[in-house]
Amino acid sequence: MQPIYLDYNATTPVDPAVAEAMQPYILHHYGNPSSTHAYGRATKEAVESARARVAALLGCAAPEVVFTSGGSESNNTVLKGVASTYRHRGHHIITSAIEHPATINPCRFLEQQGLQVTYLPVDRTGMVDPDDVRKAITPQTLLISIMHANNEVGTLQPIAEISRIARAHGVLMHTDAAQSVGKIPTLVDALGVDFLSIAGHKLYAPKGIGALYMRTGCTLEPLIHGAGHEAGRRAGTENIIFAVGLGKACEVAQADLPRYQREVRQLRDLFWQEIEKRFGDRVVLNGHPEQRLPNTLHVNFRDVIGAELLEKMPALAASTGSACHAGEISLSSVLEAMHIPPELGMGAVRFSLGRYTTRQEIEQAVGLLEQVF
Repeated sequence: MQPIYLDYNATTPVDPAVAEAMQPYILHHYGNPSSTHAYGRATKEAVESARARVAALLGCAAPEVVFTSGGSESNNTVLKGVASTYRHRGHHIITSAIEHPATINPCRFLEQQGLQVTYLPVDRTGMVDPDDVRKAITPQTLLISIMHANNEVGTLQPIAEISRIARAHGVLMHTDAAQSVGKIPTLVDALGVDFLSIAGHKLYAPKGIGALYMRTGCTLEPLIHGAGHEAGRRAGTENIIFAVGLGKACEVAQADLPRYQREVRQLRDLFWQEIEKRFGDRVVLNGHPEQRLPNTLHVNFRDVIGAELLEKMPALAASTGSACHAGEISLSSVLEAMHIPPELGMGAVRFSLGRYTTRQEIEQAVGLLEQVF
């Protein structure tokens, strides 16, 4: 039997409808979208149809969507592109201490190039205080980049409020929405962002495809130079097969969003209730109790090491927020930023549910935890 999969924040399986949509472009439609003959027109139409489906999920215009290789490229494009394109206006970027490495590491690189980066703190629930954003803005600030939902603890950031602050100061706003797209509404006008990053493999599309929303009027120096693909914003012949897959994944996610939010939250809450009932004060919830992704349950198990706990349960696939090397416990940067005490954080485990999680699997997972803890 396959292990129970509760690691959907790490990656998702490809939805069968997505795989089916991709098949004709694997086997039959192989033309270059830049070609003007029938073969090229067929694939060009497929790419543009996929772009429209991504745009529909985000509530934006199709030309505002740029296909990329994934969330990391989308984040790098924004951070490095803003730093390059608008360097005449300033040299300061604001982000948070709990961002994904796909944001943190480009920021570290830009610091080496002479830019100043402010890494905002978060509270015990993993949330950024908008007042801290306001206080951090200077006349040199070019960009604020705050993730929509944290990949580890699931906390949702007040992006709309932060965007209003950014706009009031004439600062560009980016959000890494890799974890939130397809799980909660991510309408760009409601969020008020100028840029938004998507990772396909977080919403049942293949790995190696992503997208970047760029609000009309925003221009960036491309991360990848070459021919004029993607309206000159990202060179390289389009990945037709995976773009079609991402488009279909967005279409499915948009149709399924109300059901997904309702049913996966019910399963997650059931899981937490059963864990609390059995383990009481030996478990502690991480992340915001309410402003959190509906599928994410991140807990600390007291007096154990999370990695060792999972090793004892090969029938359950989940993630840990701590690591043990040579007898020393190290916490993830997210837990450290949240000021989780090491003696508590060492027992961190992230369970992330998804489209295919069942009640039976949750009940079985609780039983496995009872056996080893």
